[in-house]
Amino acid sequence: MPNHLIKESSPYLLQHANNPVEWYAWGEEALRKAREEDKPILVSIGYSACHWCHVMERESFEDEETAEIMNAGFINIKIDREERPDLDHIYMDAVQAMTGSGGWPLNVFLTPDGKPFYGGTYFPPVRAFNRPSWKEVLKSIRTAFLEKRAEIQSQSEGLVSHLIEAGSFGLNQSQTANFFNKENLHLAYENIMKLADHQEGGFGKAPKFPQTFPIQFLLRYYYHTREEKALMHACKSIDKMIQGGIYDQVGGGFARYATDDEWLVPHFEKMLYDNALLITVISEVYQLTGLSRYRDTVAHTFEFISREMLSPEGGFYAALDADSEGEEGKYYTWTRKEIEVILQDDADIFCEYYDISNNGNWEGKNILRVKTTEEEFAKKKNLNSENFKKFLIDCRKKILQKRQDRIPPSLDDKILLGWNALMIIACCKAYAAFGMEEYKQLAIDNIDFLWTKFKGTGIHHFHHSYKNGRATIPAFLDDYAYLIDALLQLQEITGNFDYLQKANELTSWVLENFIEEKTGYFFFTHKEQGDIILRKKEVYDGAIPSGNAVMASNLLQLSVLIDNPNWREMAVGNCLMLGKAIVNYPVSFGVWATLLQTLTYGVNEIVITGTESQNIVKDFLERFIPNRVFQSATTQNNQFPLLKDKPISQTPLIFLCREYACQSPVVEVSELIRLLETV
Repeated sequence: MPNHLIKESSPYLLQHANNPVEWYAWGEEALRKAREEDKPILVSIGYSACHWCHVMERESFEDEETAEIMNAGFINIKIDREERPDLDHIYMDAVQAMTGSGGWPLNVFLTPDGKPFYGGTYFPPVRAFNRPSWKEVLKSIRTAFLEKRAEIQSQSEGLVSHLIEAGSFGLNQSQTANFFNKENLHLAYENIMKLADHQEGGFGKAPKFPQTFPIQFLLRYYYHTREEKALMHACKSIDKMIQGGIYDQVGGGFARYATDDEWLVPHFEKMLYDNALLITVISEVYQLTGLSRYRDTVAHTFEFISREMLSPEGGFYAALDADSEGEEGKYYTWTRKEIEVILQDDADIFCEYYDISNNGNWEGKNILRVKTTEEEFAKKKNLNSENFKKFLIDCRKKILQKRQDRIPPSLDDKILLGWNALMIIACCKAYAAFGMEEYKQLAIDNIDFLWTKFKGTGIHHFHHSYKNGRATIPAFLDDYAYLIDALLQLQEITGNFDYLQKANELTSWVLENFIEEKTGYFFFTHKEQGDIILRKKEVYDGAIPSGNAVMASNLLQLSVLIDNPNWREMAVGNCLMLGKAIVNYPVSFGVWATLLQTLTYGVNEIVITGTESQNIVKDFLERFIPNRVFQSATTQNNQFPLLKDKPISQTPLIFLCREYACQSPVVEVSELIRLLETV
């Protein structure tokens, strides 16, 4: 018999809808039942692409005997962390505070009033890995709840108090504007490079995550200082990922992370946000280097996104599973014999290039990866470089076509507001770097879809999630922060001021409903949201950017674009209060560190006017020019301060301004670049 999840739309919750466990979704029905029956609550959090979530389901949640224990002693709630990141943040923090570590599946036990008192991640069906069995955990928790109730209540209340206090970590009211100096930026750079893996790129040891935010800091550090090591490590990090197994050499797109130091063995799930963030940073690397491999990787990744992650309505799906046919990576790995059957006489050279052998490079199979560049390999083999490139493309197409005969990983086809906004930003950045109209159109189509399907009223001013024609759950801070950023990027590449107006209005709404007046930071949840035990403020960058950091950047940009000095002061104040943490731990505060750069060097205000300015705008957008705001106009516009009284002629004019004081206009982007070198 299906349980209560059968009515849900989340693919992750529906995966558990036929478990013998009487699962509920998070909501008043389950919470009321816990209070009425005075039972502890088990909250189990995961997501559809999570390998170990599937393992625990097969081992425990599908087991009748285990389900009987869970149903008798607990109210059991399943949560999709991507639908309810607010709950995931709260209970992940609780488990990390209790155990020192976290991950998914996340299993947390709550009192009937929703306060956590015990938790962990994966538990095996029998004792293993120095962990008790899941049945042992269930029985001991139930016994403790009945026999040590007062102790559990006290422990849960203490833990909640700790979580509330932890929300002010790192805030320092004593910093002054003198903090914005090049010495602190250099210290942040040194602290990033201390964690750099100089051999294999990236930061730290396995598991290796893309960590695009410190890479973006390094690109900007190079721009301002010409420190070659910064650019070299940024490029090495991207190159190693592109060459590794974390990148799908056949079909395009990046997996979530690598389980080894050299990026060979990925955790095979593919997340929309990782691909969006990597498209963004690779586009910036291309702007600085002009190397064709970055253009090719972005194009290949967009092919994957359009083929496998784009809905007919114009929204981007959330994720692809790591597993297919119950086996992780089965869809993506090959034996040499399989490649030989597909490619025939072309197999030998293809296999040599992609490290494909009879023995395999992972569990007897092969993950395609590259050990040298196309140019170097072609030279070594005395092959024409362009012909070899075409040869590889043709071979990959044949293998991709054959791969599509396999049973694919399951698709998490919910559409999330914030992740879609990150992809809009990626489309805008890619259009700027490469000038491909289809990237711009993809962004425009997606923002139109979001405005049509996600827009609501009241606490649901925007919704967080959409599936099967229905938008649900009030949007969170990250959703709004990324959406505002996406609107600002769209304004730049289209010259459409409606996007800027929407960004302005949305920012005002977020300030009204999410801000903590005492600190100036933003809560993750709307002020009217009532089904959580506390409102958290997230300031760290995780797999996705800190909503507070992105909002600070948005406020700074908008303060210039609409002339609102108060918003600039908010951005400055929020950056200052985290100042020492940003400088000392820039890998964890990468977006903040980039904002620190902008505030140190100042915001360049750049305007291009002219009835025939399209080509000049494209030329400008192709350049890597950080710490700036940009507007362009083909007709007179006095609505926005940067455009006010700017002449419109057939000849394009480029203005460089600081605090609305403009230098004499120039007519070529190369002249603008020279001016920027003098400010």
